Amino acid sequence: MSTEHLKHGQGEGGTPLHNDVAYEKTDVRVSPILKFIFYLGITVIASYFLVLGVYRGLTNYWRADYTPMPPSRVGQGATMPPEPRLQGMPGHLTDPQEDMREKVKADTEANETLGWIDQQAGVAQIPVKDAMKLIAEKGLPAIATPPAEKK
Repeated sequence: MSTEHLKHGQGEGGTPLHNDVAYEKTDVRVSPILKFIFYLGITVIASYFLVLGVYRGLTNYWRADYTPMPPSRVGQGATMPPEPRLQGMPGHLTDPQEDMREKVKADTEANETLGWIDQQAGVAQIPVKDAMKLIAEKGLPAIATPPAEKK
């Protein structure tokens, strides 16, 4: 870097005073840039009108020749999927929550029923609570072990 003092600023007529700074009038010519911008604008506008013409032509072509496909199920009602259907889906007539409540109610009634299954053989049905108490008091009946198989 140099330590010598350089003149800064502008001289008479707005010309720079620095020796290394210069302006030449032939550095940039504006007319080619303006011509390019002008021709570019004309090209953009011409391409817009060309695309617009193609668009309108294709639209008119499709309007004249296009016939929509007929629906595939004319006159048929809604068809249901085959059984078994999932609960809560269209075509299933009962409410899944109601089905669950009915099942729990039926299971509870079956577990609390007292009666004969086969009176002649002495087989009876007792509530589950009572059966659990009997098993806890007496234990499970002994089961004979099957004979070992011969090899």
